[in-house]
Amino acid sequence: MLILGDKLLIINDVMRVARERERVKISDEAIKRMEQSRVWVDKVLDSGKPVYGINTGFGELSNILVPRERWEHLQRNLILSHCTGVGERFPEDICRAIILLRINSLIAGYSGIRPKTVQQLVLLLNKDIYPVIPCKGSVGSSGDLAPLSHMAAVLLGEGMVVTSEGKEVPSAPFLEDAGIKPIELEAKEGLALINGTQAMTAVAALTLYDARNFMKTADIAAALSLEALHGTRTAFDERIAMIRPHKGQGDTAKNILALTQGSEIMEHHADCEKVQDAYSLRCVSQVHGASKDALSHVIQTVETEMNSVTDNPLVMADTGEIISGGNFHGQPVALVMDFLKIALSELGNISERRTSRLVDSKLSDLPAFLTAYPGVNSGFMILQYTAASLVSENKVLAHPASVDSIPTSANQEDHVSMGTIAARQAREVLDNVQYVLAIEILAAAQGIDFIKSGAPGKGTSAVHKAVRKIVTHLDDDRVLSPDILAIRNAIRDESLLNAAEVTIGKLLI
Repeated sequence: MLILGDKLLIINDVMRVARERERVKISDEAIKRMEQSRVWVDKVLDSGKPVYGINTGFGELSNILVPRERWEHLQRNLILSHCTGVGERFPEDICRAIILLRINSLIAGYSGIRPKTVQQLVLLLNKDIYPVIPCKGSVGSSGDLAPLSHMAAVLLGEGMVVTSEGKEVPSAPFLEDAGIKPIELEAKEGLALINGTQAMTAVAALTLYDARNFMKTADIAAALSLEALHGTRTAFDERIAMIRPHKGQGDTAKNILALTQGSEIMEHHADCEKVQDAYSLRCVSQVHGASKDALSHVIQTVETEMNSVTDNPLVMADTGEIISGGNFHGQPVALVMDFLKIALSELGNISERRTSRLVDSKLSDLPAFLTAYPGVNSGFMILQYTAASLVSENKVLAHPASVDSIPTSANQEDHVSMGTIAARQAREVLDNVQYVLAIEILAAAQGIDFIKSGAPGKGTSAVHKAVRKIVTHLDDDRVLSPDILAIRNAIRDESLLNAAEVTIGKLLI
């Protein structure tokens, strides 16, 4: 059980709730904070003073005062009118993360929402009820209005939910079967539910969780290629990293040395005529390390956002003020997710270059295209094509979404972040790079199979054996898409990483 409201959330907490379905509970202190902020909303309503989002219209319509008898209708209409998302629905884990993060923002006690309403969101999580939330339609300011509206609509008995069989059905009868009554929103509550950055932040958090361990696997792929290409460990000497002390570079160098420790292949070729390796091998610690340092910065920003209040207007319970601001603007998330796109793309770029060397007999001292019978067989020729295609696609996706803006709400909202687009694209880039690394790992394992001058290092040997338990050596041409998918899945479920870490200990990140 994860208790919300007493401590800051970290990305691992999001993963536990989103993927492991850990149950959540709101702390007593958080409930008190929400009650205190609600008192001031009620006082504003009694005073008749116009306050944005409480007794006025929204956006460009904020100058219209709404009569008391229409306040609840105003909030309901807000949710329904903003359910305009399109495209595929977010998967279950992202949906759960969105709900969790919205709860975590609301319980800070600055949104003027009743605890009763937030507890409805808790029920969705704890009863495994997943609103259908289309992934497209947010410009990232004023927050993720469309995605969060699809989430909130279910609380009203509107919108759609996903059954355990994956079917989309109307929410009202589904909630009734689960013993949950639709809620009637009071003043300010509709706006409190949807004015935030939780869709982009949820996508970001889960992407970062996956990217963190993926970056270790990138080091494993590079170490395998270093072995297969008869590379040298010299470039990873700790003294090189000490005089350029970026943390990621030092960690990567240590990982490569640990993975290749005891390599008979490298020892056998230590006295060869090669003076130094190509950049895609020699500069692994510098390139991978820079991406790791970027990841650390992105994690810090996203975890800050996970624990922020991104509503508008904000209720200051200590003074009774209700003030309008711009915390809903997704620029912090937009910028760092664009940064993550670049960092991940670079891991794919350098991986494809290593694959290209592996299949080129002029550069590798291995059979052409990693087949014993070139000509009759094409071997790994077209795998490199696929990797090239994916890294080129990533170059398009890596274009920063955050440099774009388009005015909305009759120019009242005249600068927006596109943060949700940036987050979604980062997830797509990560998916592509996982395939690129799978191809490199397949090629490097094939290359190692051809080497008869000794065994690879302790860590790389363990990973090579793990690969061969999943995919057999390529003797004659066969359909290779299933092989790529199988290794991609082994990257995702961390089985290749586990094979290395069980053997040599935890890799650094």
